[in-house]
Amino acid sequence: MANVTKQDFIERVASKSDLSKRDAGKAVDAFLDVVTESLRRGDAIVFTGFGKFSTAFRAARMGVNPRNPSQKVQIPASTVPKFSAGSTLKQAVKSGGGGGGGY
Repeated sequence: MANVTKQDFIERVASKSDLSKRDAGKAVDAFLDVVTESLRRGDAIVFTGFGKFSTAFRAARMGVNPRNPSQKVQIPASTVPKFSAGSTLKQAVKSGGGGGGGY
C-alpha cells in the first residue's frame, strides 16, 4: 500500500484532464479551499455516487491518558470533518480487490 502525495495527485489530475501541472495544481488547491471553507461554515458537499463531505459534532467525553492509563482526561467537545463514501465509490473499491489503496 502506497500513499499518494499531493504532487502525485496533481500529476494524475493533469494527465487525465489535459491540463498543465500548474493548472491542475491550481484546480486541486481551489477544490481543497472550497471544501475547507464549506465545512468551516457547516455546509455539506455531496457528489452523488462518490460521497459526502460534512461535519459532525463530537460531544465532550472522558478519555484515558495513553502514557498513564490510570489517569482520566477530559476531552472537550469539537466539530470534526467527516466523509461518507457513496455507492459508486464503494463498489469501485470493493471490486478493485486487495486491501491497498492503489490505482
